Amino acid sequence: QVQLVESGGGLVQPGGSLKLSCAASGSIFRIISMGWYRQAPGDERELVATLNSGGGYNYADSVKGRFTISRDNAKNTVYLQMNSLKPEDTAAYYCNARIYTTVQQWDDYWGRGTQVTVSS
Repeated sequence: QVQLVESGGGLVQPGGSLKLSCAASGSIFRIISMGWYRQAPGDERELVATLNSGGGYNYADSVKGRFTISRDNAKNTVYLQMNSLKPEDTAAYYCNARIYTTVQQWDDYWGRGTQVTVSS
């Protein structure tokens, strides 16, 4: 089994910053990609940013230039640095990882989510 544990959410004023962390542990053979999604009440879950093992990344247009995804391969941890936060960034943020648990078996895993609230 694989576990993803997120941390770093909270309440911040508009224009402020937060850094989210997500650590993967368990039966990990190889990590294909790690990333962040978010879901606001009444909305569908949407991609925020992803980073694959080759270093390729993808950002939602709404966060480009404000958010930065990075990864510590030695710690199986992905980070999301969020700057210039806006009220519309308020959502539950979920860590996602696509992981090989054996040489042939891979699956998508999700964390439980961490709440980010941007409000004055």
